[in-house]
Amino acid sequence: MGTKRGVSPVNRMFAWVRKRSMMVKIAMGITVSFLGLLVLRFTITNQDHFFVASESVHFVGILILIHKLIKQKTCSGLSLKTQELTAIFLAVRLMCSALLEADIHTVLDFSTLVSTVWVIYMIRFKLKTSYMADMDDLPHYYLLVPAAVLAFLVHPDVEYPLVARIFWAFCVYMESVAVLPQLRMMQKAKIIEPFTGHYVFALGISRFFGFAHWIFQVYETRGGYLFLIGAGYIWLPMVLLAEIVQTFILADFCYYYIKSVMSGHLLVSLPLPV
Repeated sequence: MGTKRGVSPVNRMFAWVRKRSMMVKIAMGITVSFLGLLVLRFTITNQDHFFVASESVHFVGILILIHKLIKQKTCSGLSLKTQELTAIFLAVRLMCSALLEADIHTVLDFSTLVSTVWVIYMIRFKLKTSYMADMDDLPHYYLLVPAAVLAFLVHPDVEYPLVARIFWAFCVYMESVAVLPQLRMMQKAKIIEPFTGHYVFALGISRFFGFAHWIFQVYETRGGYLFLIGAGYIWLPMVLLAEIVQTFILADFCYYYIKSVMSGHLLVSLPLPV
């Protein structure tokens, strides 16, 4: 019939892509990303839905980790510090969200926080013998202290208590770098397990939705969105910078993740240090 029985269309597509040259693969990746942005541009009219999608994909990523822990009974390759940093910024953001907004974001943050705390519990107590502590060596304060200092200096200028504004800024800055311990651990571990790779890739997709919001807002307002009156003159540019930092931190991993999938191989260590 011209095709092999038992081979799914997705696998046939991957096989076809694997045979293309690297330049063709890069061009295809750029084209797919651009088409993805166009689809989002004309299908999502409420800009808030980008953040809902971003938070939802993050929650899915945590569910992938939970599946790994339940099925494989091991936390090998997972960074406890990334999960703890994630729990910290989620807890702070949940507190701010509950006090200031109390909407769908609050529900999503609560669900993700509870799941993250469960992952932390499993790593610390139930599966601690498989935890690779020697490779998860990036100190918390390397990320917490700069984020806290920056939040104190640069935060939104809106009609909310100062403490709430500083906490909200802390969440933004902390979220942008919380994945660094996980990426550093994967770099040192040499081999990245599939479920861990799926989790980090989900974080990359989550950032894609968040960054898409900024692209459209800046484009549609011709840059005016960055300097909205009442938001603080440098607050929104700093938020955009945090989004760019997080996007590029994860984009490098996502590139090698997709490359490994297209090559049909297990994802190995990143070729460049994080």
